[in-house]
Amino acid sequence: MNRALWMRIGQRSMLARRGDVEQATRRDEAMMARALVLARRAADLGEIPVGAVVYHTPSGAVLGEGHNQREHARSPAAHAEFLAIERACAARKDWRLNDCTLVVTLEPCAMCAGLIINARVGRVVYGAADPKAGAAGSLYALTEDRRLNHRVRPIPGVQGEACALLLREFFERLRSARKTRARASGSPRTRRAR
Repeated sequence: MNRALWMRIGQRSMLARRGDVEQATRRDEAMMARALVLARRAADLGEIPVGAVVYHTPSGAVLGEGHNQREHARSPAAHAEFLAIERACAARKDWRLNDCTLVVTLEPCAMCAGLIINARVGRVVYGAADPKAGAAGSLYALTEDRRLNHRVRPIPGVQGEACALLLREFFERLRSARKTRARASGSPRTRRAR
């Protein structure tokens, strides 16, 4: 996987380049710090290091949080933001999160962007852009699609360098371990078959 394509440090989405993006608050910054802790927990478990927090925007009360668990749960839906949104809905006993903010270390994918729209999340803050799968401005702009009944303009790049660095270091360790295993087994091929 091309490192430059996967994660550009501090890259902002097309929205940020237009200059019409809401600015992150101090609370958003604090919640991103918590999401980074969750992302590191995911990395420690061998999961892609993504963490997410849903908080009640006016009060700052954390309603749900999560980190990637796809490998351990053996579920393609066990993304950090998916788990955080489900937990927030359970805590509120309501599927609507209009007055809530989702903070996530990596730009949401199409599945998670769909859930953000369906849960009516009021604000979305993310750290690192994802040019290969990002659906909140990098590859797609699903969260702002005018054809949908709910839209939310994301706030990109919050602690983007730290989020991107965590992902890059994780994949570098993964590639290094794969090469070491391949050398130990005597296999000339070090890349996974696709």
